[in-house]
Amino acid sequence: MTQARHYASFSASELRFGQPVHETHPHLLKAGEITPGISALEYARRRSDLVSKLPKNSIAIVAASEVKYRSGAVFYEFHQDTNFLYLTGFNEPDAVAVIGKIANENDHEFHLFVRPKDPKAELWEGPRSGLEAAVDVFNADETGDINRLPERLARIIEGASEVYTDLVTKPILSSFSRFFSIPTQKAESLAKLLDSSVVKPLKPIINEIRSFKSNAEVANMRKAGQISGRAFTEAMRQAWTTEKDLAAFLDYKFKQRGCDHSAYVPVVAGGQHGSMIHYVRNDDVLENGELVLVDAGGQYGGYITDITRTWPIAGKFTPAQKDLYAAVLSTQRTCIALCRTSAAVSLDKLHGIAESTLKDHLVQLGFDMSGRELEALFPHHLGHYIGLDVHDTPGQSRKTFLQTGQCEKQNSGLYIPDSPSYPAHFRGLNVRIEDSICVQEEHPLVLTTEAVKEVEDIEALRD
Repeated sequence: MTQARHYASFSASELRFGQPVHETHPHLLKAGEITPGISALEYARRRSDLVSKLPKNSIAIVAASEVKYRSGAVFYEFHQDTNFLYLTGFNEPDAVAVIGKIANENDHEFHLFVRPKDPKAELWEGPRSGLEAAVDVFNADETGDINRLPERLARIIEGASEVYTDLVTKPILSSFSRFFSIPTQKAESLAKLLDSSVVKPLKPIINEIRSFKSNAEVANMRKAGQISGRAFTEAMRQAWTTEKDLAAFLDYKFKQRGCDHSAYVPVVAGGQHGSMIHYVRNDDVLENGELVLVDAGGQYGGYITDITRTWPIAGKFTPAQKDLYAAVLSTQRTCIALCRTSAAVSLDKLHGIAESTLKDHLVQLGFDMSGRELEALFPHHLGHYIGLDVHDTPGQSRKTFLQTGQCEKQNSGLYIPDSPSYPAHFRGLNVRIEDSICVQEEHPLVLTTEAVKEVEDIEALRD
């Protein structure tokens, strides 16, 4: 297993890196951490967990994201590929990690190809960590210039029994082409080499590992949930006149209280805009007498939180709003209580329970629930997995039982069209309530409890 490295012949505090390290940013990272809350040892363990699931002498190849440009030299905010970040902690573009299984079950060799230091480029783009830091900070066994990747990678692939990667698109060229100065010729050469190798998908194996969160990961998600939940509650205390102002307030509070940034583009939907699940224009006025539905959350150390709250713009629920809200909240409470290993339920099973519970509530409120009416009023799934991504470990089944250490979100909702088909006093009302959850053996851990959601608590915020 790769051992943690120490700085060689330099002091990290005297150098500049492409991301915070403890020596330069002690207010963000503790000693031994590569990213906030996650130690170098944990990253090494993740790589060991990966190779424990690979055959002997096989390799896994993962690549960093590239910078995406809006127009010309104007770039979007960089967001690292989450599988790459999970295995390396390296948060710069244009890098490739190759993790090879050695003889023993968990022993691995870690190659990290990165951009070299370049004072001229760094004058414009900011610091790069460089090759020395790849070894001394990120604990690579071997490093290399990303610009020389083709020749170095070819030798590694030739000695591998199997190659696990999601970067190959057959029968065209390899996705590695973006790392080559002469894309077509070199990419073709490498693609042929890969074509002659046994190439298998890596995503199912990484999904299995990422699905179960460590204590450090849960702590990061709890911190993001706590900060975001408090921001929601503070927002509910105030009277807002536009969706834009409310969205800006939450984004500021997430960052001001310690999150890196917002986890996703928020939904701030007043009135009938709440019927659109991913309404993100957030450009309308908020009218007293209506509800506002807000789906937002912060991100801390790469880990997201996912919260939705619905509250009356004027501070007090009308009787109809309160009744519909109570139906959604009761359903969500029922499902959250089952987010424990001992309940032996899957996300799909919980969705079925939510549908049945919501249907019973709607019948009591005077709705005709014959046929498939509920699909129009509750059109989305109850939950999905969360972690480094809002939709974490994509492709992972919702049919398997939830297990201790898995994190997911629970969002019940009802969206009533303004149509004569429904009771008049509920028409045009839209309610969604969502929390982030970590599954435990006997009791769920709600990561977002600071965001109030009881009717009495919401209304008391304006008293």
